[in-house]
Amino acid sequence: MKTSLLVAFFVLILTGCLSPVHQTENIRSIIPLSIKEQRQQPTYEIVPQPPKIRQFEWLHVLQPLLNKMVEAKAINTGSLLLDNITNNTNGILQTKQATSILYKALQINSTYTIVPEAELISARNVLGLSLEDSLGSRSKAIALARILNAKYVLYSDLSGDIKSPMIDMQLMLVQTGEIIWSAHDIIEP
Repeated sequence: MKTSLLVAFFVLILTGCLSPVHQTENIRSIIPLSIKEQRQQPTYEIVPQPPKIRQFEWLHVLQPLLNKMVEAKAINTGSLLLDNITNNTNGILQTKQATSILYKALQINSTYTIVPEAELISARNVLGLSLEDSLGSRSKAIALARILNAKYVLYSDLSGDIKSPMIDMQLMLVQTGEIIWSAHDIIEP
């Protein structure tokens, strides 16, 4: 009887051992297929393209407006604070380049004495403004002009669609904050 129990026990063990081997073979045959499927279909993250920077011939854009400003009758000679041109369009424009060209064009003109950059930098430090700050508001620009004893502030702004933005220029009298000259133009590419 012991032998029959022992034989039955070995038979059960041997049949039990065979059955998991078949199951692992089935699992092994399924796993590589699912891994192969995952390897065949990699996921890619789509990276959006950065916006393109619009280029304009700033001298051709700014010179007609500056000529109108110089010809205005209500304007006398005096010192002028030039604020950085602000970009309020729906894209990226090279406003630093435009401000630099505007600065050079105003220096050539003898009507205004442009506030030197060294004085402008030190006055910005007094007000706690960084060099990249475009003053943003007319009140900041006028406060800075008062520190520098400038007579006028030229405030310029780009707005609208990037394909054909609009430039607005305002010349303000520092003493009163009054806008004494204003002009705008649409920039054609």
